[in-house]
Amino acid sequence: MHVLVVHDYGPLGKLVLERLRETPLQVSPLLVSDPASADLNALENWIPEDADLIVNALWLSDPEVAQNDPEDTHKAAFSLPVAMAEYAAERGMALLQLSSCYVFDGRKQSGYITSNPGQPVNELGNWQWECEQALRTLLPRHIILRTGWSLSRFIRKVQASTAAGETLSLPGRCRGQPVAARDLARVMTAVIQQIDCGAEVWGTYQYAGAEEINLYELGLAIAGLPGIPEGIRVVDEVPDWGHLEPINTTLICTKIRNTFGIKQLPWRSGLVDELEMLKTSSGRGVKAPAE
Repeated sequence: MHVLVVHDYGPLGKLVLERLRETPLQVSPLLVSDPASADLNALENWIPEDADLIVNALWLSDPEVAQNDPEDTHKAAFSLPVAMAEYAAERGMALLQLSSCYVFDGRKQSGYITSNPGQPVNELGNWQWECEQALRTLLPRHIILRTGWSLSRFIRKVQASTAAGETLSLPGRCRGQPVAARDLARVMTAVIQQIDCGAEVWGTYQYAGAEEINLYELGLAIAGLPGIPEGIRVVDEVPDWGHLEPINTTLICTKIRNTFGIKQLPWRSGLVDELEMLKTSSGRGVKAPAE
């Protein structure tokens, strides 16, 4: 099976490529450094005609970035994956697409299952939910993988507050589960390998690290890491961006375990590695042409 991995300069694409290259699969990288400027009318120029599976490893997981740039978010979270899905449908290819817990509004008292309908409260969730619905219509042979919070996003917040000598406000009212990039790459690779074995397992799945936590406590856990300067002050307050965070983003991940045998790993075990990876992340590959 020929797998095309669409990625950016973030660590996830690099980690997925590293794992897949340890398998017998034929793997091609495609670097899309700026999804908003990619020419969607020229997909045949950068998607190999013999590709069997397109893996979109562009992981959009920061609602603040999305809210500040809704136009680019629309292109990256909706236009690009939908264009790839249409291209895949015409040529008998399959698509693995990432989504996130931000498709939900957080009003549910318990964890969300894959069949719960999306009701997003921010730009990121809105376009991810629209993308999910479009993929279900356009391409039967798809995998949608919803993820929990990006662990890197909150490590960066702690680092930024440390560098500026500022107090970091994180809302203790918001609960969910982080996921480390290396763990997500493990999960994606396991799914891809079972697709290669001929498993007809198309549909929507969810994955996040084991252990639910609130954002304030997550900040405290990160602040205690080796390599994070002492003295940082984390307080349980709602920051300016707090309205973008649903109260509850907890994902029930039993479907991916029952279908693929993929177990949740504790996100705490990936904290130190994620911190180190942020210092050394880089990306390489064939760049998609811009308009």
